[in-house]
Amino acid sequence: MYDPYRSSARSYDRIFDGMNKGLRLIGIRLFRPAQGMNILDVGCGTGTHLELYQRYQCNLYGLDSSPSMLEVARKRLDGSAQLDLGDATRMPYDDNKFDLVICMLTLHEMPPSSRSLVLEEIKRVINQSGHILLIDFHTGPYQPFQGWISKTIIFFAEVAAGRRHFRNYRDFLAQGGLASLITKHSLNIDKGQVVAGGTFGIYLAH
Repeated sequence: MYDPYRSSARSYDRIFDGMNKGLRLIGIRLFRPAQGMNILDVGCGTGTHLELYQRYQCNLYGLDSSPSMLEVARKRLDGSAQLDLGDATRMPYDDNKFDLVICMLTLHEMPPSSRSLVLEEIKRVINQSGHILLIDFHTGPYQPFQGWISKTIIFFAEVAAGRRHFRNYRDFLAQGGLASLITKHSLNIDKGQVVAGGTFGIYLAH
């Protein structure tokens, strides 16, 4: 199995956790879960996002295609979440199972043909009163200084992630980023914020 994070999984959080933690905390403020909710993190990576939800005593699930990232997540979460290795275009979960599905900085990594399939799968597994928390790159306009600096950091991070990853990232932006996908899949935005000078969008949708 192709695993682009094989060599970087153990060092990933040391590099990116400082930048990503603020995004996760905004997501928590947009939607505070109730005890007993079923929560799924699609592209859960090292489990840092699910770790924030442990305090709410929810039923936690994580799905990722990287065995290396899941190995780190299992050590971090220590049995408090069901973590599954799998393809987000064919999720191993029942219809209408989840109260909240999180998808953070995952869609831009995917080939264009996979993004829509993943969003349709998310819609399948969410229940009728459930919510989707989407966090990914925004296409601007970028604010002077803060936006330009953030955009530059993101650009070089995506280049460093490899040719395939960078190609998908560039296509994601060219297609209109997260906002375009939300419109395409007829999702309704309940709350949203654009942060880091216009480079990230955080949306709670249903």
